Amino acid sequence: MTINIPNTDLERIVIVGGGFAGLELAQRVAKMNFQVVLIDKNNYHQFQPLFYQVAMAGLEPSSIAFPLRKAFQKKKNVFIRVTTVESVDTNEKEIQTTLGTLRYDYLVLAIGVDTNFFGNENIAQKAFSMKSVSEALYLRNAILSDYERAVTTTDFDERQGLIDIIIVGGGPTGVEVAGALAEMKKYILPKDYNELNCDEIDIYLIQSSDCLLKGMSTEASEGAAQFLKELGVIVKLNTRVEDFDGSFVYMNDGSKIQGNKMIWAAGIRGNTVKGLPENSIVRGNRIKVDRFNQVEGVDRVFAIGDIAYMEEEEYPKGHPQVAQVAIQQGKNLAKNFKLLPQGKPLRAFTYRDLGSMATIGRNRAVVDLPSYKFKGFFAWIIWLFVHLFSLVGIKNRLFVFINWVWNYMTYDQSLRLIIQPKTKEKIVSTEEKKQS
Repeated sequence: MTINIPNTDLERIVIVGGGFAGLELAQRVAKMNFQVVLIDKNNYHQFQPLFYQVAMAGLEPSSIAFPLRKAFQKKKNVFIRVTTVESVDTNEKEIQTTLGTLRYDYLVLAIGVDTNFFGNENIAQKAFSMKSVSEALYLRNAILSDYERAVTTTDFDERQGLIDIIIVGGGPTGVEVAGALAEMKKYILPKDYNELNCDEIDIYLIQSSDCLLKGMSTEASEGAAQFLKELGVIVKLNTRVEDFDGSFVYMNDGSKIQGNKMIWAAGIRGNTVKGLPENSIVRGNRIKVDRFNQVEGVDRVFAIGDIAYMEEEEYPKGHPQVAQVAIQQGKNLAKNFKLLPQGKPLRAFTYRDLGSMATIGRNRAVVDLPSYKFKGFFAWIIWLFVHLFSLVGIKNRLFVFINWVWNYMTYDQSLRLIIQPKTKEKIVSTEEKKQS
């Protein structure tokens, strides 16, 4: 079966993935003389840096998601298809999806990454991760449900398992989650769950290396550690998690921590698609590309964003897997698609590092700029505005801004809802009761 896309005289660019890289590219080539097909397993773009705020009940998921079709309502040459790519046939220049096959003239893989559990099946099955809006909501439900149970639990050990939370991974995600949880413990939980002794709640951040925020400066690492200490987070460095059975987290030093919830933010791994040459897949399941983002050894197939592994002089081991790299690669590839029909030389990609940042709760953040490093309140303001203006859609920016302002003024939010999906069986049962 073939996916129904109108045939035209225009060359067809198929972009797989509507993340930072894929959406940036699609928006730019949509203005050119191409037919563009954007494929994603969801019908919306997700703003990943704020997943943790959805999980901590600070933002609604709709505030950080943007419908893909809305972004291209006025572009008659752009077609959106919600499906999953199963394989690529580079000889026939077509892809196989769950909807059927699709021909391409140019294929761009912006398929991103997923959580890397390093082969540990127990952790993969029982730990929480945050690589999608749905996973963030699932974590939010679990946290709030456990606190509801803890209110009526009299056994101390059982209650500790419900209220303590362990975060694994001291990168930006782990640090930001730990800070948000610590602020929830300090400002929210005593009001919502005044029957609980919130001093019993322990929040752990476990990092296998000797510092937090390893990709950032020493000043940022030390600043983040200090901020977390002030918030009461228990930081364990040089400690590797080896297993998790759903009740205890086991470390390489023989120690263990009780906790029903472990949030895994310790690694990422590229998503896979069959059909590419084996020698084009490198460490971390990334796709090796040249300086023009073309997959090595494959004609007319490109990879951009987190999935792309490109070596340049300043980054001999590949670029950091961050949003700025993805956006810049999307922009550069769009410029090359403009040059291709003209037969002009393509522009090699060079990453321009605009800086790194992480927030650790209210008034606390660390920022590394190319020529300046700072922390504290001003860094936090910079973090807020950078993330606010990076969101897609004016409405989303407005809603997030209002939520942040309200939260800052009141130390509270009204988003702590446990929304459990209803199964088909339950719906049928309900309808039968109505009829009887």
